[in-house]
Amino acid sequence: MVSSVSLEGYASGTARGGVPSARIAIYKACWGKVCSDCDILAAFDAAIADGVDVLSVSIGLTQPTLFNYFQFSINIGSFHAMQRGVFTSNAAGNSGPVPVTMSVYAPWLLSVAASTFGRKFATKVKLGNGVIYE
Repeated sequence: MVSSVSLEGYASGTARGGVPSARIAIYKACWGKVCSDCDILAAFDAAIADGVDVLSVSIGLTQPTLFNYFQFSINIGSFHAMQRGVFTSNAAGNSGPVPVTMSVYAPWLLSVAASTFGRKFATKVKLGNGVIYE
């Protein structure tokens, strides 16, 4: 944890990366630049079956696209996760920063946009094998 931090003088307090007892599970869904629907859905299914509480999906489209909610693998996978009480956060898209570029917007997941504001809160991460990284 890092104490006495603020965002340009706002929101001062203590910053931390996550709950010290939290565990991270990573599921590979893309191979090179190819993210097939079946691999994305298999990763969702594996995470749900493993009992995760939160899914953070860092897959976004390069072009804004209008999808029927049940014709896009991220929407389908996150819907199944929501039905089982798993919260899903996903990249809003990769074609900004101009208006109307959000490509992932299903109402049962949280679409998150990136910013260009540089920030860094250093903390240590201890892996299951005891190795510590900052």
